[in-house]
Amino acid sequence: MDLDYVLRIPWNTSECRGYHNPNNTTQISSNSSSPTTGRSRCCQTLLSLYGISLSQHLKKTSLFQLPDLPTSVSCLQDFQTKLTSLSLPPSLTSLCFDPLQFVISPNICASVQSTQDWVKKLGPSTALDSSCKTDLTDLTSCDACVAAGFQVQTDLIGIDGNKSHSTDCFYFAVLSSKHSSKRHSAFVFGLVGAGVAVLLMSIFLGLYLWWTTKYRKRSDMGEEEMGSRPRRPTTVAVWYKIQELEKATDNFSPKNFIGRGGFGMVYKGMLSDGTVVAVKKIIESDIQGNAEFCNEVEIISNLKHRNLVPLRGCCVTENGGPGESERYLVYDYMPNGNLDDHLLPVEISRRPTLLDSDMRARVADFGLAKQSQEGQSHLTTRVAGTHGYLAPEYALYGQLTEKSDVYSFGVVVLEIMCGRKALDLSSGPPHAILITDWAWSLVKAGKIDKVLDSSLLNDNGDSSTANPKSIMERFVLVGILCAHVMVALRPTILDALKMLEGDIEVPAIPDRPTPLGHPSFSRGDNTTFSISPALSVLQLHSGTCLGEIQKLYIVLVLLRS
Repeated sequence: MDLDYVLRIPWNTSECRGYHNPNNTTQISSNSSSPTTGRSRCCQTLLSLYGISLSQHLKKTSLFQLPDLPTSVSCLQDFQTKLTSLSLPPSLTSLCFDPLQFVISPNICASVQSTQDWVKKLGPSTALDSSCKTDLTDLTSCDACVAAGFQVQTDLIGIDGNKSHSTDCFYFAVLSSKHSSKRHSAFVFGLVGAGVAVLLMSIFLGLYLWWTTKYRKRSDMGEEEMGSRPRRPTTVAVWYKIQELEKATDNFSPKNFIGRGGFGMVYKGMLSDGTVVAVKKIIESDIQGNAEFCNEVEIISNLKHRNLVPLRGCCVTENGGPGESERYLVYDYMPNGNLDDHLLPVEISRRPTLLDSDMRARVADFGLAKQSQEGQSHLTTRVAGTHGYLAPEYALYGQLTEKSDVYSFGVVVLEIMCGRKALDLSSGPPHAILITDWAWSLVKAGKIDKVLDSSLLNDNGDSSTANPKSIMERFVLVGILCAHVMVALRPTILDALKMLEGDIEVPAIPDRPTPLGHPSFSRGDNTTFSISPALSVLQLHSGTCLGEIQKLYIVLVLLRS
């Protein structure tokens, strides 16, 4: 490009005479009000001046920018040589410009690279053609031309869809305007100068607002790299830094390992304020992307109930690059472990029901509901739940009703009363695999005594601590009725609670269709699970059973809310 005009045309060099050291932005001309203002004015002036040569380049080659990086570097060096000959500092171009910003690229301003692209995107004529034909030394005409430039910029951004390309689009609008060579310099100085000034003011305002927001949220959000962090939850959930969680769990030490919960490994930890927490490192999850993960955290953190394990916060950290992030959930610690540890032998449990310090049942891993980023409810067609607890109509056909929760409630009642897992593949005959089929068959055969776990009726020789058999049998019948295969034959949950309390009679148990414990449930690899024996140590009074069952029902309802 020919840059000799830099030495020929008159232009104000005073704004750029204070920069003697590129690392010292405080050395500015005396007429600048601040270092930032002085630097901005100098760079704005140089951009306008350099734009003249780019406009000439566009006229000769039909290209808005330079073909490659070496060419851009060479042109800027030539530009700096001209500036140095005017006794200006030797580092101005490196201070104001990145050579890449003048290299042609398909990733800026609606992918416009040439005049052919320009015509293809905007048509053969634009508002610039009529508004910039007059003498631009007249202020009124100049204002009209600037307004036309912003109008074309708006059109380009509408096509591009990325507002971060605003500066490039406005600059292209300046370069593409058709004007006489006589008015060339005045046009470029006027339009670029006015446009860039407005854009710089917008940038400074945006930076100020960003800094203010970041300062206010720093205590909750911590410090992270702006380019890699996902969208943060907007609720009261705390956003933990990975360093905090590593310190709390002693770098996720095996000695702090609690167990494997739903889709992750759980570690016990202590925060800096002494709070004991459970940190779950997500390993398996259907949630795709960090944005969806944050949406889930927003919903879950809003669920507050005495029978839910409170979610304290979360953490997302990049681990090597995009798509390799690690996610963590931080819950209140439940000191009494899993409910199954008190009801069944110590095995790997898939039912996330925990007990707090007061032995109150609390459900973890809740959050089956999903929500889109826009805040709209999202219904998934994928069946989600734990095998053995899913109602047949939901597991087989995806039909989910309020009676589906009644079925799950009935299964939990039977588990408590029978000391048996909901799904036991080692139970021999096919009809004995599901607890619902097994219990129904025994009750229909008049063998309800075999359904009840013996430890519930064991009084240890003390009749004062014995659980009344009639109450225990009523609980079993209610569980069987709630877990009936036919949806219409299940009671409402309110009626089920009244039956448990003895306020209304339990109706006769209706017959069932072909049992769900079909041979198709058998496993082809002959793999079996150990039989869950009867309760061995825990003795529950009827009031205790009823209270815990009521709590578990509340949780089941919340899971579908």
